[in-house]
Amino acid sequence: RPLVMHPEKGVGEPFLGGNLIIQGDNLHALKALLPLYAGKVKCIYIDPPYNTGNEGWRYNDNVNAPMIREWLAAGPIGREDALRHDKWCAMMWPRLRLLKELLAENGAIFVSIDDNEIQHLRVIMDEIFGSDNFIGCFVWEGTGKNDARFISVGHDYILCYAQRMETLGENKNRWRALKEGIDEIDKVARKLLQENGSDFRKVSCGLKNWFSSLDKKHKCWPHRHYNCVDVKGIYFPGDISWPGGGGPRYEILHPITGNPVKVPARGWVFPAKETMLRAMEEGRVHFGPDESSVPNLKRYLHETDRQVLTSVFYQDRRAAHKNLVRLLPDTEFEYPKDERVIRRILEVVTSDDDLILDSFAGSGTTAHAALALNKEDGGNRRFILVECEDYADSVTAERVRRVARGVAGAKDAALRSGLGGGFTYCTLGPPLELDKLLSGENLPPWRTLGAALFHMATNCTFDVAAARQSDWYLGEADGRHIWLIYRPDCEWLKSDAAALTLTRAREFQAAAPEDRHLVFAASRFADNDLLAEEKLRVEFAPLPFALYRLERS
Repeated sequence: RPLVMHPEKGVGEPFLGGNLIIQGDNLHALKALLPLYAGKVKCIYIDPPYNTGNEGWRYNDNVNAPMIREWLAAGPIGREDALRHDKWCAMMWPRLRLLKELLAENGAIFVSIDDNEIQHLRVIMDEIFGSDNFIGCFVWEGTGKNDARFISVGHDYILCYAQRMETLGENKNRWRALKEGIDEIDKVARKLLQENGSDFRKVSCGLKNWFSSLDKKHKCWPHRHYNCVDVKGIYFPGDISWPGGGGPRYEILHPITGNPVKVPARGWVFPAKETMLRAMEEGRVHFGPDESSVPNLKRYLHETDRQVLTSVFYQDRRAAHKNLVRLLPDTEFEYPKDERVIRRILEVVTSDDDLILDSFAGSGTTAHAALALNKEDGGNRRFILVECEDYADSVTAERVRRVARGVAGAKDAALRSGLGGGFTYCTLGPPLELDKLLSGENLPPWRTLGAALFHMATNCTFDVAAARQSDWYLGEADGRHIWLIYRPDCEWLKSDAAALTLTRAREFQAAAPEDRHLVFAASRFADNDLLAEEKLRVEFAPLPFALYRLERS
């Protein structure tokens, strides 16, 4: 189904190659995206229905199986529905298959879920993505529900799979996130430096006192012990002794007293004395007030500010709802995801101009996280959101509009001024039905039909920028050029102007003399014998019959 742009609902110039928010059933939307973005998406995050029996989820899949048609016709799925797990799996399977087609070779998919379906989701993901590509299961810890009968469950899960684990292994150093609280410690250190000038002892003491005042949930911050400051910044006095013991022992003089300093019981970490002296010259060794204490290595925060993701996220769910209400005061959206958690995921997986997809967009958290991360690190990440519910415009898109343009009165300075960026709002046009194409009842635009034909004929993505309607050129894949002689005009398609002629075949071949050419057209005046006689490597595919052949294959 074609993507129909609505410029008045977007932010910035409408463009199908940029950020997109699509309203429509995500099964059809994913099919529409396939010709344009197959194998291009670096990170997929989805938050599908948890199937608790209280959501009333329902998706109008275009399926022919009588059993599934009967299921879908029965109405929203409730807690008492004996087949609700079967229906949920039947809903998720085709969507996950399409998401796999869209995921890049070095990409990863993250799926939020809870106890209702995690066991079924894990089996489906193993089947589609392969158990060898399972990266891990994150636990999202929040606040338990007050209406629990037995256990107040305060967590969800996020399953993570790679498209190809070996490809991720080549870039394993990319999977690093900024340590939690980096911004906070930086603000505190700057304030202390402003108040105390170059008196680093007072600044260090102030940092220690600040760390001691943190509440329990911050005690796990891995950098909380970076509590010393010098001219190079904040550092942590680390161990300078040989791992395991039996290290070298040589004499080092204290820089103030001039006496030999105490050697650590396990020996020095540096095998050669010259290496130790060089570290001292570079200011990398932290000495005590005299030679009686063992020195330490200085490990600077700015050099060790990243870490692998931990398997537990802590983020109070109530904070996400409060933040959404600040953006959309009249919203009734109850359980939005937290932008900070999604941003942390995007931070480790994506960079530069990577593409992010969320086909269960909800309140638009994924787009908010992508724009915030771009603002933070200067990236140009693009996002595609798909939402089938009526609030796609009033909640999903409206949140992104306000985040991009700015919200007057917002407490956060970045939100007041806006994070920048924009998006194109789309709906799904009429389906590309072969019977209606045959009758001329539904003739899609040239680019829409061209995208479908190009993708089906080559199994490659259609590059909108490379296509030229002026001379019927769709693009190239594996040394074969694809052409489409077509206008959405039934009378024109019946005329001689719509035919592949010998002159056109010569022109197409001349554009790339050494390559092969596939031409889609309604008719032709040059048969295979004539093309062979002219030594033209041109193959003709008749419209619309070629669609049947390609669809069957």
